[in-house]
Amino acid sequence: MADTFQSRLLEITTGDREVALDITDRCADFLDEVATGRDGLLNVFVPHATAGVAVLETGAGSDDDLLALLRDLLPADDRWRHRHGSPGHGRDHVVPGLVAPHATLPVISGRMALGTWQSVVLVDTNGDNPRRTLRLSFLG
Repeated sequence: MADTFQSRLLEITTGDREVALDITDRCADFLDEVATGRDGLLNVFVPHATAGVAVLETGAGSDDDLLALLRDLLPADDRWRHRHGSPGHGRDHVVPGLVAPHATLPVISGRMALGTWQSVVLVDTNGDNPRRTLRLSFLG
């Protein structure tokens, strides 16, 4: 069977506060539709200048720890040259430099080959933009 490429855009509401939103189920649902039983690669991409994608444990505090680390490293104050939106919004534009706006994951037999405690997470610190687009692409 020849390799195929499937891609889909999802609209996600993240709200008006920073969030590490688990999107693993959305990724799995996409693969159920397009990758049934096949091996390949899933690319998760957020086409925004103020959001990223991480692979980490959720629910045990690591997601909150990541947001706390970003707050410590990138305080929402007036030090930023990028100055529009809420005070300190310039920090949000630096986040993708630390949390890449994409992740590529192996897919085996139609399922993400994640570790036991790994989840796919949309990281969004920008409360000024509560709606995000997520592009999921499968090559396999």
